[in-house]
Amino acid sequence: MKANVTLIIMAGFLLAAPIDAQIVTPPRDVIGAAIVSDIARDRQAEREARRQPYATPGHGPIASAAAAGDACAAKARQQAGPNAALVGRPVASSMSTGWEVEGNIGFPDGGSIPFICSVRNGSVTGIILRQ
Repeated sequence: MKANVTLIIMAGFLLAAPIDAQIVTPPRDVIGAAIVSDIARDRQAEREARRQPYATPGHGPIASAAAAGDACAAKARQQAGPNAALVGRPVASSMSTGWEVEGNIGFPDGGSIPFICSVRNGSVTGIILRQ
């Protein structure tokens, strides 16, 4: 579909552009080059997605479920306060672009609160402490 849109845009551009007698580029060459460029860009994006399905260059280093659980536990302890501690092991569920992590944070007085955390593209993107 992207190639079709490019094709339509290029065809409209060629029809609207004034024709210079000295420089003549056949429309099929321009359109062909645009299509080849789109195909190359799509193939490169597919290769990069296969190499790093959960991490994108320039984002955080979280690349496994265990690392996601550790990062989310650290963020939850940070938000809950200085005396907060992790209760048990957080559970990480795989999602399309990362993980969703659930766990519990405990306090010295014996109470605890659950948390849920999202890890997307190698970074913690959100955390909710349920009170």
